[in-house]
Amino acid sequence: MRSFLADYGMKESGAERLIRTTYHLLGLISFFTVGEEECRAWTITGGTNAQHAAGAIHTDLQDHFIRAEVCHYADFVKHGSHHALKEKGLLRLEGKEYIVEDGDIMEIRHSG
Repeated sequence: MRSFLADYGMKESGAERLIRTTYHLLGLISFFTVGEEECRAWTITGGTNAQHAAGAIHTDLQDHFIRAEVCHYADFVKHGSHHALKEKGLLRLEGKEYIVEDGDIMEIRHSG
């Protein structure tokens, strides 16, 4: 697929461009949760704080939110693991009012 696109001087497919443009027009962003067995993307409105973003996963996470351990997708891909991010100081704890950014990877800490 990539070689086909390269032959026409394109970097991404029409579907990828359509999805990116639609997200932008609707004011949507994605954040991720990453575990040993599963990686999920969650869609939220841009400008959403961490506590309300946790509610996109489950209302109990929003109600019992304490903090979120956060890194960015690009940093995760570059360094390869949460352990490496922690060693480099790129993994941080954020509170309820942190505004989630497109591409954040979050581990929600909660009391519930």
